[in-house]
Amino acid sequence: MAAGGVGGAAGRKWPRATDGSNMAATAASPALKRLDLRDPAALFETHGAEEIRGLERQVRAEIEHKKEELRQMVGERYRDLIEAADTIGQMRRCAEGLVDAVRATDQYCARLRRAGSAASRPPRRPQPQPSQEKFYSMAAQIKLLLEVPEKIWSAMEASQYLHATQLYLLCCHLHSLLQLDSASSLYSPILSRFPILIRQLAAASHFRSAILHESKMLLKGQAVSDQAVADALCSIMLLEESSPRQALTDFLLARKTAIQKLLNQPYHGAGIKAQICSLVELLATTLNQAYALFYTLPEGLLPDPSLPCGLLFSTLETITGQHPTGKGIGVLQEEMKLCSWFKHLPASIVEFQPALRTLAHPISQQYLKDTLQKWIHMCNEDIKNGVTNLLMYVKSMKGLAGIRDAMWELLANKSTSHSWDVVCRRLLEKPLLFWEDLMQQLFLDRLQTQTKEGFDSISTSSKELLVSALQELGSSTSNAAANKHVHFEQNMSLFLWSESANDLPSDAAWVNVANRGHCAGSGLSMKAQAVSPCVQNFCSALDSKLKVKLDDLLTYLPSGDTSLSKDVTPMQAKNCAFDRYADTGTVQEMLRTHSVACIKHITDCIRAELQSIEEVVQGQQDALDSGNLHMVLFMARLCQSLAELCPHLKQCILGKSGSSEKPARDSRALKKQGKGKAQEVLPMQAQWQEVKELLLRQSVMGYRVWSSAVVKVLAHGFAQSLLLDDAGSILATATSWDELEIQEEAESGSSIMSKIRLPIQPSWYVQSFLFSLCQEINRVGGHALPKVTLQEMLKSCMVQVVAAYEKLSEEKQMKKEGAFPMTQNRALQLLYDLRYLNIVLTTRGEEVKSGRGKQDSRIEKVTDDLEALIDPFDLDVFTPHLNSNLNRLVQRTSVLFGLVTGTENQFTPRSSTFNSQEPHNILPLASSQIRFGLLPLSMTSTRKARSTRSIESKAQAAIH
Repeated sequence: MAAGGVGGAAGRKWPRATDGSNMAATAASPALKRLDLRDPAALFETHGAEEIRGLERQVRAEIEHKKEELRQMVGERYRDLIEAADTIGQMRRCAEGLVDAVRATDQYCARLRRAGSAASRPPRRPQPQPSQEKFYSMAAQIKLLLEVPEKIWSAMEASQYLHATQLYLLCCHLHSLLQLDSASSLYSPILSRFPILIRQLAAASHFRSAILHESKMLLKGQAVSDQAVADALCSIMLLEESSPRQALTDFLLARKTAIQKLLNQPYHGAGIKAQICSLVELLATTLNQAYALFYTLPEGLLPDPSLPCGLLFSTLETITGQHPTGKGIGVLQEEMKLCSWFKHLPASIVEFQPALRTLAHPISQQYLKDTLQKWIHMCNEDIKNGVTNLLMYVKSMKGLAGIRDAMWELLANKSTSHSWDVVCRRLLEKPLLFWEDLMQQLFLDRLQTQTKEGFDSISTSSKELLVSALQELGSSTSNAAANKHVHFEQNMSLFLWSESANDLPSDAAWVNVANRGHCAGSGLSMKAQAVSPCVQNFCSALDSKLKVKLDDLLTYLPSGDTSLSKDVTPMQAKNCAFDRYADTGTVQEMLRTHSVACIKHITDCIRAELQSIEEVVQGQQDALDSGNLHMVLFMARLCQSLAELCPHLKQCILGKSGSSEKPARDSRALKKQGKGKAQEVLPMQAQWQEVKELLLRQSVMGYRVWSSAVVKVLAHGFAQSLLLDDAGSILATATSWDELEIQEEAESGSSIMSKIRLPIQPSWYVQSFLFSLCQEINRVGGHALPKVTLQEMLKSCMVQVVAAYEKLSEEKQMKKEGAFPMTQNRALQLLYDLRYLNIVLTTRGEEVKSGRGKQDSRIEKVTDDLEALIDPFDLDVFTPHLNSNLNRLVQRTSVLFGLVTGTENQFTPRSSTFNSQEPHNILPLASSQIRFGLLPLSMTSTRKARSTRSIESKAQAAIH
């Protein structure tokens, strides 16, 4: 084969580079690398014919260059292959010669044996001489010394580290017998005759470190039996000649290192649960093994077969031969039965057993307790940092609940089998609570962080959504008209009188209202509450985020069915597992706190926006046409509807009882029965009531900004019309008067008939003022405005009206030149207007509070000024008829200006005593035919109205 290879190599012609193509290819390669030769069309588009031919030559030169490199590489490798083949051939020939020599030697020895058997044998075998016996003993020891390393490696591969330690110590004993470990061992005759022992000495020196390393590594393992740990600790004690206390320290330090390694493993999602469960299991295993290895029963206490202890000391007694029943197990007991040359070994080797330099005294219970408590304290800091880092990768409360439940199942299923309580009581004199002492606070801290981050995210997104909605509402009219919802927000009456498919719920035909769900709000119910689509969208977005957060957190809290696991009996759970839901109150309070903080953050943003808009709107006369008031109304409606349209907000604050109104009624019933049980739900109810009042205060604040701007604009127009003093303007604002015939007594005592003319309608600017006010209230959904806002608005209107009349009186007293004089008829009309406005714009509730019959001093002063311009005799005649006209006017316009006057101001001249014969409480008829028929009036005293008024009054008091 080698010859063939050499011949093939000799007959092969090696290629050579005979021209300068290599240099051309080398020079052209950088240029070719800059070109993209994969697209021929691009090359022909960017290069001419000559350039293309040049590129072709360069490419071909490059190809030839690569071929040449390939030939050279193959040639060099072929030369190495030939040399290897020659070497293999020489080795084969040498091996064949060696085999032939061995076979010849074997044949020669066979002939010698046949020749020896033919000779006569001596009758008796001579006894070996003492020198021969010594030689055989030394030879057997050398033979054993040569075989021990292999047996040590076999024991280490089988994880039998204690047996490997025994063999190593036997090897050391052989060294001392053969005088191989002395200072003059290099010059001993044994080493000179057996030089292979020098290599054995070098190999034996590494066994000690290897056995120690493997034994300490075994101590760090988690799923290791008690006997294996005892063997490893015995090996360390024998090799390092240490005490049981040092063995306890080594054991605990190894387990501390194992805990750190377990906590520092890479994080892989669901593997965090397995890591924490492994950590708990490692802690429990460490304490159980500490009891099994190092604890010794006090005198007089009978051993428990289910709870073995003192395994380390019993193993040491067995290995060192200090067992009271007799000698221990010899290292070479099995090997002695296998080989015949073992009979030449001396007794010190056959019966060899390792020995400790000092006696292994048992560890006192106090020292064991103190050491374990210090170890737990040291591990506590590592566990705190490691578990905290692990829980950072758990992004949901459902994941935290899964880890907690896995720990509960682990402790409930495994603790009883190890008699955990007995072990802890004997070792630590108190139970070790893994959840309460180590894990619970870490889980609560992570829960706090997740809850805060979640609600901070909700607050930030809600603020961004609020700013976006305000920007959309404050944009120009052309852009706003493109969005129907924004258009509805700018004019609520369009939304109220529009029809949509969701006005009625799909089950309205067959499901009673009382049986309908709380969240099944229809379009009509939203219109009845004047909740615009923009407000609905905002509340729906906020409620959906709160629902996600609440559903996630509810997985950490107990469900309706808090039954135990099927695999765990109630007695086991009571004795071994922890209370998973002991921190339910803390978690609910955490949720409640962050929910309230989220709402306060939103209301703070709304308050800041309202204050900035209020500063802008104050000096504007065209405020009603700007988009600022639309933004104000949106925020006011939002605060008014947030508590109602976000049911999950209520559930976050009140807990699971927040999904219905029943607990609130129950709490009121409990208050009547006794204070004991009602106090349990009172803080949550009070906090929810505080949130509702906060939202209502912000709503009233927003409506106040709108109402003040509306009143200021309308009152400004009213004052301008009132203060016009030219004849044309006065004539333009005049209305028709009524002509009445009255019977008077003449000076002679006879009765005469006379005609008088009295106003029966207010001036046009008064009607326009009231109608514009009603229009603005209707445009924003006045039926849903808070009563506080309507009262403040009417009161502010009356203040502006009186101020305008006062200014008119001041101007008339100054008697400007060219001004139209104040006639009696005009004064009579102004007096009629003022008294009409006073009746319409003053609510009955305020009149009752301030004392009926006592008018405002300013109104009284203006009235006196106007009456001074009328003849006293005529005033006495006109007053009864003027009051009658005024009553009829209020009656006629009570429906037209219904939202301004309200149900409490509708005029009823008859007594307040109710006539049982009347079937309904109806509006009284006017003297003239009116357009509307009889309208029934509902009773205004209901429980809900009273509660709403109480909240509004609280909000009003808080604002002022």
